[in-house]
Amino acid sequence: MSQFKKTKIVATLGPACRDKETIKNMILAGANVFRINFSHADYADVEQRIKFIRELNEETGRNSTILADLQGPKLRVGVMENAILKDGDTFTFTTEECVGNDKKAFMTYQTFPQDVKAGEHILVDDGKLLFEVIESDNNTNVLTKVIRGGELKSKKGVNLPNTNISQPALTQKDIEDAIFAIGLEVDWIALSFVRTGDDLKMLHDLIAEHSDYKIPVIAKIEKPEAVKNIDSLIPYCDALMVARGDLGVEIPMNEVPLVQKSLVLRAKQARIPIIIATQMMETMIENLVPTRAEVNDVANSIMDGADAVMLSGETSVGIDPVNVIQHMTNIIESVENSPLIEVPREAPHIKTNRYISKAICHHAALMATDIDAKAISTLTNSGYTAFQISAWRPSNTHILAFTSNKRILTMLNLLWGVKTFYYSNLVNTDTTIREINQMAREKGFIEKDDYVINLTSMPVKEKGMVNTMRVTQID
Repeated sequence: MSQFKKTKIVATLGPACRDKETIKNMILAGANVFRINFSHADYADVEQRIKFIRELNEETGRNSTILADLQGPKLRVGVMENAILKDGDTFTFTTEECVGNDKKAFMTYQTFPQDVKAGEHILVDDGKLLFEVIESDNNTNVLTKVIRGGELKSKKGVNLPNTNISQPALTQKDIEDAIFAIGLEVDWIALSFVRTGDDLKMLHDLIAEHSDYKIPVIAKIEKPEAVKNIDSLIPYCDALMVARGDLGVEIPMNEVPLVQKSLVLRAKQARIPIIIATQMMETMIENLVPTRAEVNDVANSIMDGADAVMLSGETSVGIDPVNVIQHMTNIIESVENSPLIEVPREAPHIKTNRYISKAICHHAALMATDIDAKAISTLTNSGYTAFQISAWRPSNTHILAFTSNKRILTMLNLLWGVKTFYYSNLVNTDTTIREINQMAREKGFIEKDDYVINLTSMPVKEKGMVNTMRVTQID
């Protein structure tokens, strides 16, 4: 059943999943996280979908997560007419608004003429068209040579892999979208085209300004600078996303597979979740079955150690979003328990104030494997222990997080293997462990004679950091 799979599925909302019934069927097929793509979002529409998802959480008990994905400084050309470009032509990008043709195009990036240098490349429409900069007037116009021509269509995206872009990671649109998303109490916020830790700090500051709750942040890795700066980015984010679409334009696409593997490994070492995104089952936008290559891509991403895999156009505009999710669930269930999957298992060594909790989570994961425990249950107020246990990947063990903090019920649902449940009867440790084990049994995660590892804080009423591990055999 999809509710027992551990790798999470992120589904992008769009015209193909506008009604409540479709969203419900997506949840039942295995969707765990719903992504709002603010590149194409209508606020009234977003509010309606979130309302549907929260109603369905009550109806299904699944705690689906809501992820707001900010557009970032996405560069585009303006409206074009009859723009068929030939190799070797000269072509001008201008920051003066105009209707483009086969001689020039409007560029939305206003400081482009000041930032770009001769010899740098401009890629348009996911790299289908390629230009080389001849010269810039440092004011409004950039003269280029067409290296790879074709039809230049309206409002297509622009990538500048060699250019040091001065535009901030949080545009004015992103600020407005983020404030709107914060007001709707979304569970995660992703920032596109991240380059440095300062980009993420800007978003953290904006969240702190508009919310008492610390909404976790995902850094989308789609720029060469982000790959290069990954060690300085990680302290400022709560998760990573390998956004292979723009990344595969900004760097040679043949380099993306090894970059993906290195980023997954780095996330595992940092004990933070990582999502693999873009074109995972692209042909299912128009077809009812995936290609063999797509099945292999999804399976290999899971075997690399991805916490979640993401669908974009497949669910937002595809012919059958529920079918796509079912296919992805089938692939996940086939491969995710393979002994071929390995994640780094070095013991925690940094003695921070969280060291005791880290050590207990680490040993709980090791013990779960040793005694074949069917579940590790943790009573958590912040979600910290759920992050830690998920990162250790205890094999064949359910990770059950119980909390009285309703905001983290849905937030934690993004994490590999984590299932969340509301529990607030904090009387004493014995009562709590007995009751949450009973809940786990009623929901089918454990049976008579199974071993369960329970993590709590004592005294339980103080909601402190986890300091106690108890092994229970279900009678």
